[in-house]
Amino acid sequence: MQRLLMSDLVKWKENRYRKPLIIQGIRQCGKTYLLQEFAALNYRDLAYFNFEDTPALSELFERNLEPERIITELGLLQGSSIKPASTLIVFDEIQFCPRALTFLKYFYEKTPDYHLACAGSLLGIHLAKPSSFPVGKVDFLTLRPMNFEEFLLAQGEEDLISYIKEIDGDSPLQKIFTDKLSSILKSYFLTGGMPEVVARWLEYKDISVVEAAQDAIINAYELDFAKYAPAKDYYPKLSLIFKSIPDQLARENGKFIYGRVKPGARSRDLEDALEWLIGAGIAHKVCKVEKPAMPLSAYADRSHFKLYMADIGLLRRIARLPTTVILEKSTAYSEFKGALVENYVLNELIGINGDIPYYWRSGNQAEVDFLIQIEEQIIPLEVKASTNLRSRSLAEYRKKYNPEIAVRTSLANLKGEEGLLNLPLYILFALKRLL
Repeated sequence: MQRLLMSDLVKWKENRYRKPLIIQGIRQCGKTYLLQEFAALNYRDLAYFNFEDTPALSELFERNLEPERIITELGLLQGSSIKPASTLIVFDEIQFCPRALTFLKYFYEKTPDYHLACAGSLLGIHLAKPSSFPVGKVDFLTLRPMNFEEFLLAQGEEDLISYIKEIDGDSPLQKIFTDKLSSILKSYFLTGGMPEVVARWLEYKDISVVEAAQDAIINAYELDFAKYAPAKDYYPKLSLIFKSIPDQLARENGKFIYGRVKPGARSRDLEDALEWLIGAGIAHKVCKVEKPAMPLSAYADRSHFKLYMADIGLLRRIARLPTTVILEKSTAYSEFKGALVENYVLNELIGINGDIPYYWRSGNQAEVDFLIQIEEQIIPLEVKASTNLRSRSLAEYRKKYNPEIAVRTSLANLKGEEGLLNLPLYILFALKRLL
């Protein structure tokens, strides 16, 4: 499968100031596959080492952290010497060896001609405690579940993507393309972007096979909670918060309420586990702002927030949302369908801009789903799950703050109005260019 992060990996390889690379990301989002594909396309050899599968590897780092010695011994282990520039060294699941994380500092300082890339789940990276983390000595990239553009690529729709990248904001898309994109988007709402789930869908087109793969990932996360939780009481709290996300989002305003995780619970009871889940990348915390001024982070109310999931396919599966609700025109589960679309938009925005956006709420009067900061602009973005474009809150925001441009995303066709871009959900990845 084509991943858009591949271009960043190529830039890393060609950068004369290249440092050892750590690719972060939640479990099963495709880190190992991506690095192996990157090596196959850009290097003569791959020297691959997995610290989870081969715990004895950690012994190489116990005596000292001399890079030349360790590189030589790694070459002996794989049966061929490791060459500068032509061999990509990959340390997979590096969080299982904190000394290997510390080693990256010495690798950068003493062997800059060698290329080393590491992969680790955020669960492990977040909790690993190396004796001296190599601050400033490593490069970081984050791989997330496949976004909708990557989902289109996986289906061989390169020409359709090229068409989208050539349109302007003044002309609607042709109906033949809007129908096709709407249909593919429905499939994406079912599967989400976990690569294994997408692969099952493309191979079988059978929702039972898809949901079995989703259940396996959800169960693996639950096992990770038990394995990595820093204290015994974390596991039940993590599990409860994780499973409560669909219910929290389905509420009228979506605000996260601790008491809905566990009756009587307060922030002090669950906040530590919640922050752990966010730090692991499994959930995203979107905070409220009442004043849309720059920087948005300075005006955020961090006690008032919504919690979303990193993958909408897993969100749908945890919620047990029937596939018919998405595939057929149905008014059932309308509030949760709206929350699912919001979660989709959030994940797309994070991929586009790299940052977690905020949302705006003015007392109990009005609410705009997302505020994003692009360069010197704060852009309000309203989400609609269908073709209904009525948006009192966005109108109130525009009247109050007079932004240069606002965005409304829905299933309606592309349309540019004065100060307002109506952007279809299925071409959201073209947002920056169309703005």
